Amino acid sequence: MKNYKEDFPLLMNTDLAYLDNAATAQRPAAVLDAVQDFYVRSNANPLRGLYDLAVDATGRYEAARERVRAFLNVEKTEEIIFTRNTTESVNLVAYSYGLTNLKPGDEILITIAEHHSNMLPWQMVARQTGATLKYLDCEPDGSYPAERIGEAITPNTRLAAIGHISNVLGCRNPVEEIIAGVHQNGGVVLVDAAQSAPHIPVDVQALDADFLAFSGHKVYGPMGIGVLYGKEHLLKDMPPFMSGGEMISYVKREGAVYAELPHKFEAGTVNAADAVGLSAALDYIEEIGWDVIREREEALTKYAFEGMTAVPGVHILGNSDYRQHHGILSFTLDGVHPHDIAAILADDHVAVRAGHHCAQPLLAHLGVRSSARVSLAFYNTEEDIDRLLNSLRTIRRKMGLGESNLL
Repeated sequence: MKNYKEDFPLLMNTDLAYLDNAATAQRPAAVLDAVQDFYVRSNANPLRGLYDLAVDATGRYEAARERVRAFLNVEKTEEIIFTRNTTESVNLVAYSYGLTNLKPGDEILITIAEHHSNMLPWQMVARQTGATLKYLDCEPDGSYPAERIGEAITPNTRLAAIGHISNVLGCRNPVEEIIAGVHQNGGVVLVDAAQSAPHIPVDVQALDADFLAFSGHKVYGPMGIGVLYGKEHLLKDMPPFMSGGEMISYVKREGAVYAELPHKFEAGTVNAADAVGLSAALDYIEEIGWDVIREREEALTKYAFEGMTAVPGVHILGNSDYRQHHGILSFTLDGVHPHDIAAILADDHVAVRAGHHCAQPLLAHLGVRSSARVSLAFYNTEEDIDRLLNSLRTIRRKMGLGESNLL
């Protein structure tokens, strides 16, 4: 099988087993080259100059928007807004749509498993509008029974904000069912696709999502570039999130007329180089192919899941079926704090994440204060996982614990 690490300069220049892909993925040479090429050949302020360099910069920026449109199966490029990341995309919707359209008596529905970035903005909107924020609780395996979803969605549900795949449990949430239920009552739904976009095809028309957000750095693209998709009729009625240069048609003393979509929501100098890098990342993903990505990640997840559960004292959060984890395995080790787990693994050149994973309400709901998290990408190998497992087997001994005092 192809060693995809060969496409990633950082991975070829380190002996680190990098297993923190849910936090940020590595970048292939094609992405790094695309960003550098923009600065070497096309560096000018897009959308503002009539000379050849600026026209070229504008063309490459807008070509990146078209690339994202195709990646998400969006109908119109006007429905693609470039942001800094998923967090900014969610906040844009919260401030521009939520504060404008919600009122006392309305309900905002989110799951208990949301990343803080898809939770705190809605807490703010509820406080400022008088709307009620409702939480949909999951089962210990991360699932949501259909009857619980049906009870949570009411005629007052004006907005739901749902993660597509959990960044802690790795499970795919029933977003289609939630979207259908909310739409029956005339509400809108935002899908947080930060964790799904790297692992599965995301089709906004098939989902019928009203808004959808993801980050470039999780799909092997640059940091500092994100995407918000929104249905055109909703975006047209929303006020700008930020004001400044380029998001206006004209300005006079008394006010301004805002630019047409998508530029109404892209104030100031845009991040053109990283948009070009994101485009290259999406090209790279589709060159490999979703079938290959899913096959490799599922095989790696199975190998890691079976190896980790065989280590005494290890408990993986969520579903007992490895296929429900999409490469994300959060776990605890009896008697050992997750930060100690991560530190010992780091000494053995294994990179994992430890803490609450920006999902404290979920961990509290599951009765866990924190956990360590292994997150895989298609470029990982069984050798990476073997290094993880070999280190895991030594941790309790290194901490002065033994088999006899397993909790």
